[in-house]
Amino acid sequence: MKILATDMDRTLLPNGSWQGDDGAIELFNELTGQFDVLVVYVTGRNLALAEAATHEFGVRPPDILIGDVGTTIRKHEGGGWHFDEGWSRHVKRVSPRWDAMAIREAVAGIEGLREQEAEHQNPFKQSYYADHGRREEIIAAVSERVEGRYDEVIVYSYDSMDDKGLIDFLPNSATKQTALEYVAEEYGCDKGEVVFCGDSGNDIFPLTAGFSGVLVRNADEQLVENVRHAMEQDPDLKVYFAKGDFKGLNGYYTSGVIEGAYHYGLFK
Repeated sequence: MKILATDMDRTLLPNGSWQGDDGAIELFNELTGQFDVLVVYVTGRNLALAEAATHEFGVRPPDILIGDVGTTIRKHEGGGWHFDEGWSRHVKRVSPRWDAMAIREAVAGIEGLREQEAEHQNPFKQSYYADHGRREEIIAAVSERVEGRYDEVIVYSYDSMDDKGLIDFLPNSATKQTALEYVAEEYGCDKGEVVFCGDSGNDIFPLTAGFSGVLVRNADEQLVENVRHAMEQDPDLKVYFAKGDFKGLNGYYTSGVIEGAYHYGLFK
């Protein structure tokens, strides 16, 4: 089983400030079909936004959608989406103290923190916009009120396009990393044989969890620094940094995903 997992925004999708390659998405669609790769999108987008992106950019739908920063898993079968109820049961069992509403009450009133719209919340995800310039102060306040009380993980990331911070509170069993581990186990694929591609802060967990990692060339500088530090601490980590100048591709976005997949031998 060959599994190619990738973040969507500014990783697979050319929706950042760098110039993507014309034809890269069409090549991605062709290669993943030709070499019989199981394609997994691992994204902060919900189902509606993920579908909107596939239509807007012309990228193929995934075989599996790990959405909402890892809190939902859906399979695309028979022309439709099927929710993985087993994943929900797993999260409830492994993170019994998780309580989204209790977290919501705990962080109420923190200056610089604003709850995201209802469509960005779900029973396993409580999400906020954060004033990026005050991120250290906000993270300290959040940690003091929440950390260690709700079987949670606190994920901070930065949206460079809108210049705003994002904070997601998730069960510690329902992240991009753990959801991808769940999928890999279901399909009998060793973690090291799963290729994961990312570009920003909330990709740090799967990139340093033992998968075969890929950083697209436009990856966030802070993420690159954090990944390099993790590799110094653990020499067994495998992460490929897309460089461009590969098969005429520049290494940004979709081109970096393709370059990384070739590096790990998925397209052979």
